[in-house]
Amino acid sequence: MTDSSRASTPIDSIADAWVDTVAELSPTAATYIGRFEYNDRLGDYSPAGAEASANAARATLANLEAAEAVDDVDRVTKQDLARELRLQLQLHEKQTHLNDLNVIASPSQDIRQVFDLMPTDTVDDWSVVSTRLAAVPGAIDGYVETLRQGIRVGRTPARRQVLEVLGQAERYTTANGFFATFVGDAAVNDGQIPASLARDLANSSNAARVAYDRLASFLGTELAPNAREQDAVGREEYALRSQQFLGATIDLDETYEWGIDELARMVAEQESIARDILPGASVAEAVAHLEADPSRKLRGTEELQRWMQQTSDRAVEELGRTHFDIPEPIRRLECMIAPTNDGGIYYTGPTDDFSRPGRMWWSVPEGVTEFDAWRELTTVYHEGIPGHHLQIAQAVYNRSQLNSWRRLLAGTSGHAEGWALYAERLMQSLGYLDDPADRLGMLDGQRMRAARVVLDIGVHLQKPRPDGHGNWDADFALEFMRQNVNMSDEFIRFEVNRYLGWPGQAPSYKVGQRIWEQLRDDVAAAEGASFSMKAFHKRALDIGGVGLDTLRAALA
Repeated sequence: MTDSSRASTPIDSIADAWVDTVAELSPTAATYIGRFEYNDRLGDYSPAGAEASANAARATLANLEAAEAVDDVDRVTKQDLARELRLQLQLHEKQTHLNDLNVIASPSQDIRQVFDLMPTDTVDDWSVVSTRLAAVPGAIDGYVETLRQGIRVGRTPARRQVLEVLGQAERYTTANGFFATFVGDAAVNDGQIPASLARDLANSSNAARVAYDRLASFLGTELAPNAREQDAVGREEYALRSQQFLGATIDLDETYEWGIDELARMVAEQESIARDILPGASVAEAVAHLEADPSRKLRGTEELQRWMQQTSDRAVEELGRTHFDIPEPIRRLECMIAPTNDGGIYYTGPTDDFSRPGRMWWSVPEGVTEFDAWRELTTVYHEGIPGHHLQIAQAVYNRSQLNSWRRLLAGTSGHAEGWALYAERLMQSLGYLDDPADRLGMLDGQRMRAARVVLDIGVHLQKPRPDGHGNWDADFALEFMRQNVNMSDEFIRFEVNRYLGWPGQAPSYKVGQRIWEQLRDDVAAAEGASFSMKAFHKRALDIGGVGLDTLRAALA
């Protein structure tokens, strides 16, 4: 809730009530934002659960549309929450929940990953964990019911995604998989947990393992044979997904052509820096030179975690003195090695009271034991300060102006990831990437994000390939990424499968950066000599994580 420095309004009350509704209907979302009262539950992933969520969205939208805004904060809340609710209902009407399965962000991962964020310091904490583990079978059964309904009406995911998620589920349930090792490490500060609770944990964990085995069997024997062969979702659904991830409507064809041009600019910039690193070298030769330098290597996940934490702590300390006003609660960021091996790097925000800090997570693929510090430096800035952590934690901290929805749930990938890429370039301008190797690493990521714009739109709209040989498909997408990313093939394969199964999300990074830069330039042009970059950043971040069209209107 908002505090006394700004009186709560009817629109604030509607937005706050929506947070309560989301927390109750989606306990995993509640855990993510630090609402722990539902930590012993999982949501209803059945068709009935999807309908309940849609009904709640309709009721909230009706209340919101009938309410009058009393100030600019209200106007932003009303515009952005209404946008989000309308899009949620559009996607529900198109039955997208019936084929909600992909390699990174679908119920299969949602149910498993929530345990990463649960407190495990006390006996009571582990008791709650045990109760939620016991709820996994019901959640999985509801999810299977939804996917079965999708089979009946011909709304199925791509077979490629089904087989990849099947493999993930099987890895969760091995003898050294997540559920076994998670409860196997159960302990509290004053010793082992009681024997009775240990038995409960073992039983509930085993039930969760059996449920994921059941999911894997369903995926392999029922869903895979009925899954669609085509990876592309088509222009109509892609346009909705793009709006969902950007909070903005874009011209997909113009953006595709811009992506091709932006990729060419990234390549040219990389080639120039490669010659600075090694005279006359190509990008590949400069990369090989850096990869052969043992002084630039991080060996093992322990060294990776220490380096991430030290890099983050130094950025917080230095930027907090010079370029940003960073409140004390935001100065704490924990860098973590994730308990899985899926290959993702991600950020989770702090709880509302900052008792759980913001965290950067690195899920290291199996077999990957060495990391290039020059390549990954910009990733720490992207996930931490001044990237996601500054952006998201600042919204959480801004109680005096923003309701709980604006602080904890609002936002889009385009806003968040666009800001994080914007932050990478900002760190270059502030001198944190003066080493040509570090700049090459930053550009490697920027080039990858530009390539994703082209690939994602190309594949899902089945556009002609840039080489003129037919239309985009998964095989060409894989080769295209190999040509544009200097990373392990395991990582590249995971990334391409992610794009194929999560349409519209990957371009939101680079397109979001483009929009952020356009907004800054528009404000600078309007304000002329009085423009302050620091003031612009504070003003923009104080708005919170809204859609980019809403942000544009608010800054105007």
